[in-house]
Amino acid sequence: MIYDIGKLLRENAYPGRGIVLGRSKDDKKAVAAYFIMGRSVNSRNRIFEQTEDGIRTRAFDESKMEDPSLIIYHPVRVLNGFTIVTNGDQTDTIRDYMREGRCYRHALHTRTFEPDGPNWTPRISGVVTPDGRYNLSILKSMDGDPACCCRYFYEYDRPVAGTGHFIHTYRCDGDPIPSFEGEPERVSIEARSAGELAELLWDSLNEDNKVSLYVSFIDLESGQADSVIINKNV
Repeated sequence: MIYDIGKLLRENAYPGRGIVLGRSKDDKKAVAAYFIMGRSVNSRNRIFEQTEDGIRTRAFDESKMEDPSLIIYHPVRVLNGFTIVTNGDQTDTIRDYMREGRCYRHALHTRTFEPDGPNWTPRISGVVTPDGRYNLSILKSMDGDPACCCRYFYEYDRPVAGTGHFIHTYRCDGDPIPSFEGEPERVSIEARSAGELAELLWDSLNEDNKVSLYVSFIDLESGQADSVIINKNV
């Protein structure tokens, strides 16, 4: 089944943090998107800003920053044509392992879900290769039991034009918040540009909970990326 990602987002007030990887409809660009949401003042007090090799999160109002440990990180790093997208500091773990010629899976076997019980927020990660293949992964607790970390890896070696896969940290809102379940959701990508997809995603995210969004269309021939950042705090 191929889902309408706009509909998925409009019907879910709190998917948490989400990654979409895929291929443009004209089959010429790899697509990567990442968004963050927040319920607390600390989580909502963030923006995305561009760096030399991707993006990072930063406090919008430094005076309101409380614990930065799980909310300040580099969601996107680009290394030798590989685009790494994650919801935490495992971005750097993956990058460091890949610098040494090792696999992203090896990197993630050194990590677990976030230490934020009782939610035990999953760590979601993705890597786009220079030729547009991509993978997604999720590290999550076993049904909320922190004694067991479950690691799932999904690899897509023949992306289909106009489609992608969407994975997010939470199934929906709750207390504690239930973790994502099942395989990444296959979604349609009809947008012709990063700006067009960013507008669709941003408008579909819950108005109260959305914080920041990043979308990139990466040309498969040149490797050049057209990227868009939208922040609620401006």
